[in-house]
Amino acid sequence: MVNSSMTFAVLTVSDRCYRKETEDKSGPELIQLLKKHFPDAHILQTCVPDEIEEIQDKISYWVDHNGVNLILTTGGTGMSPRDVTPEAMEHLVDRRLPCLEHIIQSEGLKVTPLAMLSRPTCGIRKKTLILNFPGSAKAVKENFAAISSYLPTMLRTVQSMK
Repeated sequence: MVNSSMTFAVLTVSDRCYRKETEDKSGPELIQLLKKHFPDAHILQTCVPDEIEEIQDKISYWVDHNGVNLILTTGGTGMSPRDVTPEAMEHLVDRRLPCLEHIIQSEGLKVTPLAMLSRPTCGIRKKTLILNFPGSAKAVKENFAAISSYLPTMLRTVQSMK
């Protein structure tokens, strides 16, 4: 069982959601999934624009000042010029988790060949697990289902790291 005092965070990366031009649907979907699987966890949430520095600043702050155990991002993983979440992750994580990236991408490919355009990045920063999901609520649900049963083990492993 995962410690009930764990803190999770959901970061929506989207210019349009940040400017309130569209409703964020994938962030709330992730929150509902986390609440279902981890009902006692404290969950933080915010939205940032597709800017490398803003993504890095928020994730760094959550890790360094809030002691967040798990950060799930949604959005910014495509191949358009404004999709910069993977670039933000490059210098942010201490260790990449390529198999998790593969699982997230493979799950998307089961549904649509367009998932080949996604660039999910997963890794560990200090004692925080960070996973990037696509920006659609449907993809978030499908991808979360692929990894949810392994999250407790991943979180225990990351927390035990020195």
